[in-house]
Amino acid sequence: MQQGKLYLIPTVLAENTAHTIPAYIKEIIEKTDIYIVENLKTARRFIKSIYKEKIIDECTFIEMDKHHKYQFDETILTEIFNGKDIGLMSEAGVPCIADPGNKVVEMAHEMEIKIVPLVGPSSIVMALMSSGFNGQQFAFNGYLPLDSAERKNKLLQMESAGKKGNTQIFMDTPFRNQRLLEEIIQFCKFDSMLCIACNITAKDEYIKTLPLAEWKKRKPDLNKKPAIFIFGK
Repeated sequence: MQQGKLYLIPTVLAENTAHTIPAYIKEIIEKTDIYIVENLKTARRFIKSIYKEKIIDECTFIEMDKHHKYQFDETILTEIFNGKDIGLMSEAGVPCIADPGNKVVEMAHEMEIKIVPLVGPSSIVMALMSSGFNGQQFAFNGYLPLDSAERKNKLLQMESAGKKGNTQIFMDTPFRNQRLLEEIIQFCKFDSMLCIACNITAKDEYIKTLPLAEWKKRKPDLNKKPAIFIFGK
């Protein structure tokens, strides 16, 4: 029997943007009936938007438990040895980048399962592409610390690295994004360059690179909107 595969399936970044998903993803979804997902509701809706003929109730979904460090029923991966394909899905964008799906992939490597990464929208990569900053040397710092002192120190460290040409990508939860912009303006130097990429791929997509002196004059509304921030040169 031919062994199945673990497909790393990209999902949309914003509502009503199925057109941003490559056409061949539909073929993978058509033949795949087992999914490990970050969010069950989001995954079911996405599958239906890509392949309307899919009978969702005939699919098996394993949801990663965010309340217990994103644990999941590991035995589901053994279905691959029975010839079944499994799809891994993030809540938004590509799996395993700023996403807990890496735990699944780590286990798949240990079990010598074939892993197939698929191309799709990534807010981190798309923000870097659009920033105008150095794409040869960059770092993704993930979410900022919650502690005020640690948060300030991290911002200053990234600002300094960005000025030297080592592009610094970071983010926060949508409901803290407006506050984050205020903190950046408060703590960092006005000649520092900052890119803000908000709601990427959505109708109200906003991507702009400006010195902080300009951001102070023209603050965008980032409240409860997903955004990527980048310091660079």
